[in-house]
Amino acid sequence: MLLIAVAAVRISSRSGLPSLLLYLGIGIAMGQDGIGNVAFDNAELTQVIGYAALVVILAEGGLGTKWKEIRPALPAAVVLSTIGVAVSVGITASAAHYLVGLDWRQALIIGAVVSSTDAAAVFSVLRKVPLPSRVTGVLEAESGFNDAPVVILVVAFSTAGPVDHWYVLVGTIALELAIGVAVGLAVGFLGAYGLRHVALPASGLYPIAVMAIAVVAYAAGAMAHGSGFLAVYLASMVLGNAKLPHAPANRGFAEGLGWIAQIGMFVLLGLLVTPHELVHDFWPAVVIGLVLTVVARPMEVLVSLLPFRIPWQEQALMSWAGLRGAVPIILATIPMVSGIEGSERIFNIVFVLVVVYTLVQGPTLPWLAKALKLGASGEAADLGVESAPLERLRGHLLSVAIPEHSRMHGVEVAELRLPAGAAVTLVVRDGTSFVPGPATVLRHGDELLVVATDPVRDATERRLRAVGQGGKLAGWLGTGGATAASAPSGTAPRFHRHSEQHRRTSG
Repeated sequence: MLLIAVAAVRISSRSGLPSLLLYLGIGIAMGQDGIGNVAFDNAELTQVIGYAALVVILAEGGLGTKWKEIRPALPAAVVLSTIGVAVSVGITASAAHYLVGLDWRQALIIGAVVSSTDAAAVFSVLRKVPLPSRVTGVLEAESGFNDAPVVILVVAFSTAGPVDHWYVLVGTIALELAIGVAVGLAVGFLGAYGLRHVALPASGLYPIAVMAIAVVAYAAGAMAHGSGFLAVYLASMVLGNAKLPHAPANRGFAEGLGWIAQIGMFVLLGLLVTPHELVHDFWPAVVIGLVLTVVARPMEVLVSLLPFRIPWQEQALMSWAGLRGAVPIILATIPMVSGIEGSERIFNIVFVLVVVYTLVQGPTLPWLAKALKLGASGEAADLGVESAPLERLRGHLLSVAIPEHSRMHGVEVAELRLPAGAAVTLVVRDGTSFVPGPATVLRHGDELLVVATDPVRDATERRLRAVGQGGKLAGWLGTGGATAASAPSGTAPRFHRHSEQHRRTSG
């Protein structure tokens, strides 16, 4: 099954569809209405496994989130994840009640469940679509943050007895979010400090330690009656930006676990659904999804981003990019486990809604970005830079990929003006490797191997990124980047002699 799922990733990358749809299809094909004829109806087990998978997915997303890109987007993402969720829940629940005829408890549950954008879907789609950093920063942070308040609302609406007053719910959400933030930041900074100051006996232990710290953040947040999901995302973001030893290996390991978590979670959700029961709830799901997509989500974005004066084109794209995925389907198992009346119908409506509107939104997102002139075709593309420590040599090996539209195209090696202590040692072009000279002209698609000593490692990366954005005149025309004369001498991260292996990574 894993081999089939890996092949599905290739199909997904070519078609533009989020991979979740293909994994759901594998689960449905294995289920009781499919060729596998596997009977599975354990909603409680699905919920537990789904929560565990979501912890891994949020950890992988946090590790890959760049603080410098997400920092300007944090205020907007926080408002979208709180006030925006309230707007979306109100509008969607009203549509479910008045247009579809669900009672208010069922309508509120559906409104809350589908108000959560899915981290796996957002990360997988947005990282393939070249968008302005503010847009991707807001959407990625929102998908990492909004699970917390939505889970609280779904649990509250699914509890037997009367629903708490609105002010009680607001207070509960605020308290749990505050606890989640405090726990996540504390665990993240303590974990990063420990990994930088404790030499592990093997380099392969660092990725395991990073993921273990992320799981500890979730557990600590949940035990403190806070948001464990918010805690794990923030802790992972701290770890991902802490310049830990073997950072590329840490991210690669987390990405592999994230894929396994996605595959297992989506296949299990596909097994849980009974396809022949979806026919009755198809049109109600389409109606609710239509209101969510063209009314609730745009209003959510408009109200939340009003104070930030974000251009309407970016708001339009954010409205369309509110992708739903496995998270709403997992949350739809909460009322099933709680025994709420009509919970099976809620699950079916949410399942159909997610599948139909992911089919609509996912493939059309690049087209909409181009129509709104928000693609990166006219902008300089950032370089892909990975780094690995060369332990005994007191240096670092940087792998640099020159993407299309990078202004490093046409720059000679000597014109990079790297700090003293750094040099381009190898160029890979069209599958052929060669040692460059000072007059070697760099091109789109080249991959460079740059060796830098510890003291100038950070200055070297800053200079490379500056040239990628501003060309060979970067630094004189307002683009940042340190040259040999201005490179700081104490900016390199500290690495311990925890491995004798010289690692190579590709960008």
